[in-house]
Amino acid sequence: MTNKKEQQDVLWHSIDISEGLTKLTTNATKGLSEQEADDRLSRYGENVLPEKKKESKLLRFFKHFNDILIYILLIAAVVTAVLGHWVDTIVIIIVAVVNACIGFFQENKAEKALEDIKKMLSHTAQVIRDGKRIEISASHLAIGDLAMLHPGDKIPADLRLIKSDNLRIEESALTGESVPSQKTVHPVPADTPLGDRSNMAFSTTTVSAGTGLGIVVATGQDTEIGKINRMMSDVKLITTPLLRQTANFGKSVSFVIIAIAVLVFIFGHFYRHYDTGELLMSVIGLAIAAIPEGLPAILSIILAIGVQNMAKRKAIVRTLPSVETLGSVAVICSDKTGTLTKNEMTVKTLVTANSLFDVTGTGYSPAGEILKDGTKADLISEPVLDTLIGGFYICNEASLGKDDDDNWYIKGDPTEGALITLYEKSPVDHHETDRIATIPFDSEYKYMATLVEADNENIIYIKGAPDRLLSMAEKQYTIEGESLFDKKYWESKITSLAANGQRVIGGAYKKVSKDKKDLHHEDLYEGITFLGLAGIIDPPREEAIAAIKQCKEAGITVKMITGDHIETAKSIGREMGIGDGMKALEGKDIELMSDEELESAALEYNIFARTSPEHKLRLVKALQARNIICAMTGDGVNDAPALKKADVGIAMGIKGTEVTKDAAEMVLADDNFSTIAAAVEEGRRVYDNLKKTILFILPTNGAESFLIIASILFGTLMPLTPIQILWVNMVTSVTISLALAFEKLEPETMKRPPRSPKTPLLDGYFIWRILFVSILIGGGTLLLNLYLLNKGVSEEIVKTVTIQTIVITQMFHLFNSRSIRKSAFSGDFFGNKAVFVVSGLLILLQLSITYIPFMNNVFGTVMLPLHFWLYPFLFGLGIFIIVEIEKLVMRKISNRL
Repeated sequence: MTNKKEQQDVLWHSIDISEGLTKLTTNATKGLSEQEADDRLSRYGENVLPEKKKESKLLRFFKHFNDILIYILLIAAVVTAVLGHWVDTIVIIIVAVVNACIGFFQENKAEKALEDIKKMLSHTAQVIRDGKRIEISASHLAIGDLAMLHPGDKIPADLRLIKSDNLRIEESALTGESVPSQKTVHPVPADTPLGDRSNMAFSTTTVSAGTGLGIVVATGQDTEIGKINRMMSDVKLITTPLLRQTANFGKSVSFVIIAIAVLVFIFGHFYRHYDTGELLMSVIGLAIAAIPEGLPAILSIILAIGVQNMAKRKAIVRTLPSVETLGSVAVICSDKTGTLTKNEMTVKTLVTANSLFDVTGTGYSPAGEILKDGTKADLISEPVLDTLIGGFYICNEASLGKDDDDNWYIKGDPTEGALITLYEKSPVDHHETDRIATIPFDSEYKYMATLVEADNENIIYIKGAPDRLLSMAEKQYTIEGESLFDKKYWESKITSLAANGQRVIGGAYKKVSKDKKDLHHEDLYEGITFLGLAGIIDPPREEAIAAIKQCKEAGITVKMITGDHIETAKSIGREMGIGDGMKALEGKDIELMSDEELESAALEYNIFARTSPEHKLRLVKALQARNIICAMTGDGVNDAPALKKADVGIAMGIKGTEVTKDAAEMVLADDNFSTIAAAVEEGRRVYDNLKKTILFILPTNGAESFLIIASILFGTLMPLTPIQILWVNMVTSVTISLALAFEKLEPETMKRPPRSPKTPLLDGYFIWRILFVSILIGGGTLLLNLYLLNKGVSEEIVKTVTIQTIVITQMFHLFNSRSIRKSAFSGDFFGNKAVFVVSGLLILLQLSITYIPFMNNVFGTVMLPLHFWLYPFLFGLGIFIIVEIEKLVMRKISNRL
């Protein structure tokens, strides 16, 4: 028995059975002894995936408070507590806790994906030990055990097959192959990709047909599924562009606030000689004014609204920041089967000795026609075609049906299901034929044969791999009758169909005497007449083709990463508009590349075929190394590591495994690529509205800060108390700013390229606008204060007018902010009803703080005489007009550049 390191290094698929038995010191009939199995379990460990050491949930939760914006919120909470405003303290703490909870649940999602992999493992295994068949716990399976396989069994470990009787295994979740893999026992080359290792059975995959026997060659973390589990554990989660930007923004804000507060305190203390206590309260008021404490909550609310909108469009988003990340995606790496295609095998082409036919319709719905030269084929004048289609139907084990939702489905092999659908949509005589005998399909001989009764004779129909049937055929059926077999003709047709990405199935028949009642392989050695070929594809989704075109217009590159064969991938890519349909890279090529070479290849190629989980993960890393925000789609366990690593992992909701769903940030409820394009569109809308919200909120903080700084510098009345500042910040953040979350998508949004991940949250124009509006509002309010004080208006009324002026002006500024550069009146001015609803709510809140006695006592306001309301409304209208003029000037400057 080899040691563990040597055992792991053996390429089991490349050695013959006898060598494998020798290396593992086991017997092909008796298996291991109980004693030897126990020894190996103690030496290699149980057949389980390793548990990762976990931190306590409490510690993981508090780690999410380690953020500069959270610090600012907590400082604001302390300040409000010191001031005795406990309601605001509680609100701010709730905001901080909610933000921590979002991060905490996002982290838990990754751990749940690992737990779901463990659930996929088989619980029991049937083995041969000491020559006896027994059932044991799959965790007690040892290296060298003989495991028996039957239909429906979940493979308990990685096996080197030593017996295969028509064994077919569903491996799509692991390899991405769209049809069950046919298994043999013969060695294959050492460099054979995972999906083509026909003599191997892998842990967690499922036996779909036949029986087999295999030697256990890998257990636990050494299996292919174990390697995926390890890759997922090793993947380091990356933060989203928005979180990175808000983190940088928070650091910048905190530095500026502290610096300004210190400078203002020094100036007021040494140059204005303010009382230290009074000055300290003023500086605290300045800090509160400058802190956008409502911003994190508003961002979360806007993202949550985006989540709801995406859910309506069949995209279920699991983490809030992913909504925004979708808007910055530059590359979408998509699986082929089930996402770009229907995952429903469909006959598209039929070939006879005389003609070529096209078959319309897709999927398992029997809707469509058989066309010859663009017109409906007449089966009366095409007896060969009639016989071919009938033969495919008779020599078949699948069945077609409808579910409760009136959707068509097949039971059995997908390829056979496609032939059943072909029969149902063709105008042949749909009568049942009694079978006399059948030779089931087996990958050893690559065909299925069925003996049936006919009128004056019996007929053997044969269906199988075309190369196998070509070697058996002696004649071919033509319109004129049976004639000499033209092998070159059929080989050219097979090559042509395969080049178009079609899976080719051949059909043949043999007439026998009426008294023939049994069927053996020897009956097929002579007298076989070839009927024709069927070209089968997994058809592209028409809506996915349109979505890919939309992505191109938006500057997003779509890359197909599939486990399918390269010719199939290129054909689908050509039909869907991915790449040029010619260039493609295989997994075996990726293995030979360094990380630097793969980075270049990941940009150059758009189609990647015969890929393994490692290849998909490396491709995602290669794109990210070039600072590209990428999304990755998938449905199988093999996709999970790449989904977890990608900036946005997208899982299939219908056909996806639970592991994939838990590793992803987004789940498609309809498994449709077009839903991804819709989600990207929504993501861009959300990000635009986030920036509009920031553009709206920050001038409030800027204006308040300007007012306080100017008051300290000029030695005038403090315009607002800290508690009044908190009211202004709260009422502008929690009410009117929410309206911007409902702004519609601007027409040019999906025509512009994705933004760079290096793009700052606040670019030069944003900083200019925020400073411009802050100075306008702050400076104008200060001048209004001085004007009213000079007229002998009381300080209480002036402060109340100041509150109203800043808030009402922000209400007018809300209409400026509905478009960053365009006029407020461009587009659908009344399209966002929320703007008008929150404006009405804001006026009610401002009336309440002015005229309700309780509010007067809490916030230090007084009841305003009616004529004082002219000041805030006229001032707000003036600011609105000035900002619109500024936008007009900036548009003209931009157009000239």
